[in-house]
Amino acid sequence: MPRLAYLGPEGTFTEEALRLLDPTAERLPCANVPAALNAARSGEADGAVVPLENSIEGAITTTLDEFAWGEPLLITAELLLPVQFSLLARPGTEIPHIKRVYTHPAAITQCRAFLARELPDAVVVAAPSTAAAAQEVSLPGSPYDAAIAARIAGEHYGLVELATDIGDRSDTVTRFVRVARPGPLPEPTGSDRTTLVVFLADDHPGALLEMLTEFSVRGVNLTRIESRPTGDGIGRYFFHFDFEGHVADARVGEALAGLHRICGEVRFLGSYPRADGIAPQIKRGTSDPEFAEAGGWLARVRAGQV
Repeated sequence: MPRLAYLGPEGTFTEEALRLLDPTAERLPCANVPAALNAARSGEADGAVVPLENSIEGAITTTLDEFAWGEPLLITAELLLPVQFSLLARPGTEIPHIKRVYTHPAAITQCRAFLARELPDAVVVAAPSTAAAAQEVSLPGSPYDAAIAARIAGEHYGLVELATDIGDRSDTVTRFVRVARPGPLPEPTGSDRTTLVVFLADDHPGALLEMLTEFSVRGVNLTRIESRPTGDGIGRYFFHFDFEGHVADARVGEALAGLHRICGEVRFLGSYPRADGIAPQIKRGTSDPEFAEAGGWLARVRAGQV
């Protein structure tokens, strides 16, 4: 039974994602994303589950930076989790009596309409996580009257649900990934995703275009691109890429080799099955058999067999 670290405490959306990814795993709650990933790196856990991006808020920058600068880890699986926020309070609390609400900043952003409509006079305070907010509200003498968190947090901490699905959008989704120490990759499924971190060799006109061309000419479709500051000064960035395909695919392997030739550093973060099951559309001339045929033709030309 694997032991998986995750962004805690108990009752976070990350715990819910972990349960769906591996219901049998022993769960190790951690204070933050770096702590969860370090538990996997150190061997304290067999792996970790962390959030990577949200359909409203975008990328989880802490996770991106950990993947870029921390000891290497590989993504082995992903999960798309619908996010539904609930208003949770101690038994006996009624909405008109709520004066102070505790929750994570992302929940504040995503529940603005509900807060403005139902709790216009309440003070909303930022918490480290939605589960930490629920845990605090459950304590006797807590200065907070309610928390915005996942329903699972209410179950953990004995809170009642005063309102459910209070987000401004009902289709909000967070993408979670399971990571492990470097080792054998998941086998190609025909519906895979690959993730990279890429550092420029030097900053010059067309540098980003050069990287994108390595994907384009081989028919590799990008599904996400994010820039993050290197910390070496204003205007200096590195890049995160998600794209369709598995490193075992010829078109993907050649794109990675091309990036390796022109970039300062390419950090491979894994090839793994896509959670949505979408298979890529293979452009003419970029399938594995076509790459193999072209390689055979080149070998014959080099041998003078014209």
